Amino acid sequence: MSGHLDLEQRYRRVLRLLPGWYRDKWEEDMVAAFLDSWHTGDPEDDAWALEFGKPTWDEVASVAGLAVRLYLGGAGAPRRYFAWGQAIRRAVLTVLLVHAVLAVDVLVFLVWRHRLVGWLPAPSWSLVTAAPGGVWPAVFYVVNIAWIAIFVLLVLGRYRAARLLAALAIVPDLAALLQAQLTGIMPVPFGPWAWWVLVNFVPVLAMAAFHHDAPSAARWPWLLALPAGYLLVYGPLLALQAGGNSAWLPDFSGLCCLLAALACLAHVPRAWSRRAAGSGVWSLTLILLAALAGAYRILTLSGYLHDPHLIKVSLAELLVLVAAAALVAPDAARAQAATPAPPPQPHTMAA
Repeated sequence: MSGHLDLEQRYRRVLRLLPGWYRDKWEEDMVAAFLDSWHTGDPEDDAWALEFGKPTWDEVASVAGLAVRLYLGGAGAPRRYFAWGQAIRRAVLTVLLVHAVLAVDVLVFLVWRHRLVGWLPAPSWSLVTAAPGGVWPAVFYVVNIAWIAIFVLLVLGRYRAARLLAALAIVPDLAALLQAQLTGIMPVPFGPWAWWVLVNFVPVLAMAAFHHDAPSAARWPWLLALPAGYLLVYGPLLALQAGGNSAWLPDFSGLCCLLAALACLAHVPRAWSRRAAGSGVWSLTLILLAALAGAYRILTLSGYLHDPHLIKVSLAELLVLVAAAALVAPDAARAQAATPAPPPQPHTMAA
């Protein structure tokens, strides 16, 4: 009897990974199913299993996977978990959109610099930079093309292919950073650790929010956001650079802060309107994006320690971002406060 209780407690400890609302409904059934899987019909084998057995790695992994899907809720999840799941999914799509827009910019400069399209005028001398040699630039271009494909695959609902390609796409950046750690020479096209962790690694991990219970993204708005984002953001930046006014431009982390702040300000009318359906999830998404942009701004401040003016500019960007995010924060909080929906049936994998 004590062995039975020992094995049962081991399973209950594993099931603590699941949200409380789900355990309240299904814990007893799941524990009974797990314990029943140990019964062989042989009293001695059953007694040994109940006393010394423990959850297998497959069972622990299945419960952990179920926990991720439940916390990043899909259809049928309580509103709090559904709101967080939707916000994370939209934030990931936005970060991948940034990757894709940057990739388009890289490819446009590649085509323009090498005059691969005959009717385009020659680029201004201020836009021409010396291209580094070696294998790293070629890898960099391949990775950028991959980010465009990852974004499109995720929007089209090909989650598994998108996750696999994204996991491969962040490897070259990591290899470049490790080479820089070992040799002191950083390959030119790649960014710092802050970029890899916050803009590469974290979004790839967060792609776990895209699962079979998650609602599909609106395809055409997201797909059209790629060319629109390039024209609206990099069109004006390109004009400033071509006019010799590049000193007016913020660095990339500052640009992210300003864009996130503008998105929050544009969303304020919907966030403050009690009749705007679904505004809370977008407010929560903007809070996540603002936190990401703010963290990246803070981590890149170390590069400006020698320049007090740039430190002040960077802090001003952070202040603008925090003020804009504060305007939508109450709506983001309201998105999580609601009566839970009926919990779904336990998934076969975990049961």
